[in-house]
Amino acid sequence: MDNRTLTLLFEGRAGGSLLDELLFLAAEVCPELEPLLIEDVHYHVGRLYEGRVPGVRGSDLPYHNLRHCRMVVLATMRLFHGLAGEGRFPIDSGMLLRGFLAASFHDSGMLATDDDPQGDVRDYLYGHETRSALMLRHFAERCGMPEEIARDCATIIKYTDMTSDPALFEAHGEKVQLVGQVVGSADILAQMADRYYLESLSGLYREQCAGGVCRHVSALDLMKKTRQFYNQVVLPRLDIAFSRISAAMRTHFRLRHNIDRDLYLENIDKNIAYLEAVIATCGDSDCFARHLKRLPPAT
Repeated sequence: MDNRTLTLLFEGRAGGSLLDELLFLAAEVCPELEPLLIEDVHYHVGRLYEGRVPGVRGSDLPYHNLRHCRMVVLATMRLFHGLAGEGRFPIDSGMLLRGFLAASFHDSGMLATDDDPQGDVRDYLYGHETRSALMLRHFAERCGMPEEIARDCATIIKYTDMTSDPALFEAHGEKVQLVGQVVGSADILAQMADRYYLESLSGLYREQCAGGVCRHVSALDLMKKTRQFYNQVVLPRLDIAFSRISAAMRTHFRLRHNIDRDLYLENIDKNIAYLEAVIATCGDSDCFARHLKRLPPAT
């Protein structure tokens, strides 16, 4: 399989559009889930990020943008598909809907609204999960969904906060916990396995500093600590806090594409190995642009 074909497959565009793939996976897992609802969510979130929903200014963020949102949704649906194929957990339509909604809206709180101060991103980057849950609630109310869906999704979105401890969340049932682990895992995998992850790290650094959560002295410092972050933070979260739900990704690729490989973990390993090779070559010089020059496609 050549790189272009593999990339299209990984991004859910091998057999059509990303939406086509999402609809296919949803039908495979829970055919009773209304496809028109999936389409409605998909297009509404696109309008949110493009600034075409009244009261929301849209996104100009370089990292947590619409592409990132779409890739997390895809990873979420793939994990559900893998879990359903394994038969370890029964996935019902309520769980799938909550996971799809939470993944679709999980970073929508980073979008500026007309009520936010112009030019000040601090209020809507830091602690954005609460705002994301509110965006989702507004959509759910517009669609006439039961209140408990928005309530559960607010808990599920908290699983995407890398600084959170799910054991400290308000009490919630096993189904919500499983969906939270799926969406939390998908958020991590979609970011670090993305073909354009390395090119996006400088944008992530700028976002973090603008949002008042800058933990690195420079974008280069963030890059140098990526391996440490993955080993000490990401892997324990995937394996322990999220109960190795991510292992279902291999089952998905085997059942969907007859590829008995976990393309997400493979891509993460490739990204980190290449980043370390570039760091070794460039040191503290400014030659990174010569090695990190992929441009992500338009969403």
